[in-house]
Amino acid sequence: MPLLIFAVTGMGGVGKTALAVEAAHQAHAQGWFPGGTLFVDLRGYDEDPVTADQAVLALLDALGARDGDLPPTADRQYDAYRALLANRQDRMLLILDNASDPAQYLSLLPGTDHHRVLITSRDRPDALPVRLIDLETLAPDDSVALLTRALHDTDERDDRPAREPGALRELANLCGHLPLALQIAAGMLRRRRHRDITSLVAEIREAGDATTALDHGTPGTDLYGRSLVLRPVLETSYRRLPPGQARLLRLLCLSPSAETGTEAIAALADLSTESVLSLLEDLAARYLVTPVRGGNGTTSALRWRLHDLVRVFGSGVVAGDAGLREEGQAAQERVLEFYWRWAHAADDRLQWLPGKPVPERFEERGQALTWLDGERSGLVAAVGWGREERFAGTAVRLAECLGEYLDWRRHFDDWIAVAEAAREAAQLAGGRLDEAMTWGDLGIALRKTGRAREAIDAHTRARDLYQAAGDRHSEASAWNNLGSALREVGRAREAIDAHTRARDLLQAAGDRHREAMAWNNLGIALEEAGRTEEAIDAHIRARDLYQAAGDRHREGTAWNNLGSALEEAGRTEEAIEAYGKDLEICREFEDWYGEGQTLNNLALAYEAADRPAEARTAYHQAADAYTRANAPTEAAQSRTWAAELPE
Repeated sequence: MPLLIFAVTGMGGVGKTALAVEAAHQAHAQGWFPGGTLFVDLRGYDEDPVTADQAVLALLDALGARDGDLPPTADRQYDAYRALLANRQDRMLLILDNASDPAQYLSLLPGTDHHRVLITSRDRPDALPVRLIDLETLAPDDSVALLTRALHDTDERDDRPAREPGALRELANLCGHLPLALQIAAGMLRRRRHRDITSLVAEIREAGDATTALDHGTPGTDLYGRSLVLRPVLETSYRRLPPGQARLLRLLCLSPSAETGTEAIAALADLSTESVLSLLEDLAARYLVTPVRGGNGTTSALRWRLHDLVRVFGSGVVAGDAGLREEGQAAQERVLEFYWRWAHAADDRLQWLPGKPVPERFEERGQALTWLDGERSGLVAAVGWGREERFAGTAVRLAECLGEYLDWRRHFDDWIAVAEAAREAAQLAGGRLDEAMTWGDLGIALRKTGRAREAIDAHTRARDLYQAAGDRHSEASAWNNLGSALREVGRAREAIDAHTRARDLLQAAGDRHREAMAWNNLGIALEEAGRTEEAIDAHIRARDLYQAAGDRHREGTAWNNLGSALEEAGRTEEAIEAYGKDLEICREFEDWYGEGQTLNNLALAYEAADRPAEARTAYHQAADAYTRANAPTEAAQSRTWAAELPE
């Protein structure tokens, strides 16, 4: 029967020793190990780790072999150690704690399967037949419970957790839910018992580095005599890395988001995918990064997550060295270029029309959306780098590629963040046309979030910049966007004028596709102004132009708007037919939000035609579509309207 060896593994400070010792106590209480427990701290991550030769002497002493009984050579000492274990009838548990290298413990393994061995380590022993127990950081609720219990164990009258639940949860988040950091934070709160939790949270936020703030107090010791300090734990893990792994960890700490895809990391490190994957697997075996598998299970979908405290530590290492700072900025430039290249290709696919060049990489629209979904947090954060002059130009180009996607997925808050960062980058780089473009994107995003008055200001800025530059084509788009914002605040006449200006400029430029957009928006404004027949004509013009351009999705939008105008004119059956055309297109593109809007309009038309059963069905279908689009408020409203219909 093979020797049963268990290993509790995880990053430094995650609570491996505490778990091993607690498990030993409970196992002993259950009578599993009547022979007792042997415990050796191998201090594997100290500057002077315990060797196996040193450890065996401690184990022999624990087994009763005194100085006069010790064999003179190391080999004979190991023989004596194994013989003593073999002669023990009562099963024992051997805990070999804090091992950094198998050489520290391989010679200490019993020569019999009668006893059990439990190893703790920050390094996963993949080369050995060991049963692994991987420890991760605590869940947020468990972190809060740990802090609360730590304070109440000292003073059950401590009411700060009850008085400041929000601050307590924020403190747990700042500690990265790492037990060691939580234990240090609890000690600081006990020492400053007359101050609130919010004060400690504020100190950590002001420091910008939880490792510095938490190590600032007077360090205590845990139940095993180890200093309660955080940064040295991270430093020892970092210093033991080979140069290639250390470099990759430093660069990964500079990546724009907490989770990063393998391809983006390869660009960051200027390495092939295979080379970087091997290094990442090595870092994962040391619990410095965590692999996160994507939906399709491929290597390209594999993502890698850094613990927040590791990220802060690594960023600090880079910031403290001029050479490492330059290395890091060069890496940031590479990953920014990587993001721009593929975001540009994905945007081309989303906006592709017949006759245009076939975009690189993404053969289908769904592939482009999947890539953008996976990289979204990194893309948004990378645009923020443009606030530094070195990255400004590429950040603006990247932002320009994200608008269509963020609009499609309705990530309007992200779009506002991207547009604001890109505007600052454009101003830094001195590109007036780029600045105008970012004002336009910001205006659209603001309007989509109900901030139409701010959108008017943004589009006015864009229009004025385009006029000053003499860019009449882009000026037309600014007029069109301005018209939509004016209509949102009830200024329909001004909106009509703006859309008419846009239409005329686009006709003069010969841009039939964008002319269709102007006609479409003009039709909406005309309908709101009560000029229904003109609105119908405008939407028919928009529909025909979209059809000619091969823009199937926007053709659907024109059908929907045409249906609305027809319904306003009392031509209900024609409106129902128009809505049906748009529904087909929405489903073709999996535009669930658009489908929900059209189904609501269709339900209204059915109500006008005195067809309540069909109206109710349409409302329920709208609710289902909105649910798929992650729009719960709209879904609930559709269900309410369905319930209000007479039976």
